[in-house]
Amino acid sequence: MNVNGASSKIGAILVMVVMSSSPIRAYAQTGVDSRDGATVQRAAYSTSRLQNRPDSAVTRDVRDALRRTPSVDASGIRVRARLGVVTLTGWVPERRQIGLAGNAARSVRGVRSVSNQLVLRNSR
Repeated sequence: MNVNGASSKIGAILVMVVMSSSPIRAYAQTGVDSRDGATVQRAAYSTSRLQNRPDSAVTRDVRDALRRTPSVDASGIRVRARLGVVTLTGWVPERRQIGLAGNAARSVRGVRSVSNQLVLRNSR
């Protein structure tokens, strides 16, 4: 084998080692459901955050996180968790609270993704 062939193989091996040792990450995705305008958010997570927790514990912790989040009125928010997938339904009085609530839910240990279906409630 010549020197160029050996250095190419070594380079390829180094690339494979680096790629296999880096953590796998998924990044947040936000979209609008065309049927009702609900915002759907999926959590950003790394493999180290994926922990199996009971749905009841995740639900409780998300509710607590929402209550502790400044500037979020959680009185109209309902929380459901199933296998780490959290669904937020209900209403908030200000548009920016939709994103704040989604961020609070994503911060909870064991949350794999968030379906943020909160809507803006118009005060009259």
